[in-house]
Amino acid sequence: MNRDPILFRVDGTIKMGWERLTRCLTFAAALQRRRRPTYFLSQLEPGCLGLNIKRSGNDWLEADGPAGSPEDLDETIQEVRRLNPAAVVVDALDVSKEYLTELASTGTLVVSLDHQAATCFPSQLVINPMLGLGRDAYEFMPGTQLLLGERYALVRPEIRRMRPIRAQEPAGPFRALVALGDHDPHHQTAEITRILMNIAKLDRVDIASRPQNPDVARLQELAAAQPDRLELATEGPDIASRIGRCHVAITSGSSLSLELACVGVPQLIVVQSELNWPTAQRLEDEGAAVFLGRHEAVTPSMLRQAVQNLLMDPSERQAMARCGRMLIDGRGPDRLVTALEVMLHPSRLVDFAEAA
Repeated sequence: MNRDPILFRVDGTIKMGWERLTRCLTFAAALQRRRRPTYFLSQLEPGCLGLNIKRSGNDWLEADGPAGSPEDLDETIQEVRRLNPAAVVVDALDVSKEYLTELASTGTLVVSLDHQAATCFPSQLVINPMLGLGRDAYEFMPGTQLLLGERYALVRPEIRRMRPIRAQEPAGPFRALVALGDHDPHHQTAEITRILMNIAKLDRVDIASRPQNPDVARLQELAAAQPDRLELATEGPDIASRIGRCHVAITSGSSLSLELACVGVPQLIVVQSELNWPTAQRLEDEGAAVFLGRHEAVTPSMLRQAVQNLLMDPSERQAMARCGRMLIDGRGPDRLVTALEVMLHPSRLVDFAEAA
């Protein structure tokens, strides 16, 4: 790789979760296919996640402060001057307009990955890989380009490869997948799994989690107690294989919900974060999922009845699978890379310099 690198500023911790880190890794993988070296300036918890980043072909630089803090701004600008990247991709919850303005003043292209629209963006490129929020929800400076919606959903390659396999629903017996995403802040995976295990129509239940999840030990014990009906998948290829065989999934409206819609898995959504509410609502409006509500409002009987109704209605499952596949085609990473390359074209860079 002999092109100018791309620097990602994103954290992955127990407090903040790992969903942002996962989607940046998906974006970085698409950039590497265009021969772009990628660097991650990140605070990681646990630290072994740095090995996963490097194993994917990226370079990892440990950040001294959380993303968006004043000390982080100084360190990020220092790394920008040292690495001279073509662009800086910032994906963090607490990033101010002043932070992004200072980054843009270095002369590098600033890209914001954001699905909450909580600040005014001076970035040259703003990307919302989730659903729900439209152009009117964002405040941005003149010259900013917005990429929003289902065309830019970040679907991992190993999951998108399941799309042809899921062209038809897998044969029985019925299997369910509990996939609340890379972050389960309310620790509901085990509870939902126990509810599903009591449904007689379900032959097997799979759990999709991450090795860094604090509840993994408890989930492993749960799976060991009933190995004939329950399995735990923590690695990407294992999760993808479970997705290819399940008939219904319990999700939380996170990025994983979009990946399941891409391959055509009927979903029941239990929202665990207010930021995922627009995505969950949009998936239901498009007919790709059933939105049950917030986690504290969904009762065991409500969830059990929803699963049973869906398993008893094959035409509804088929319609949800078809709507999800029509909504998300899985080519979002390639579209984002193409858009970034257009923004990095020399003629565009001249326009940025004149505007500054």
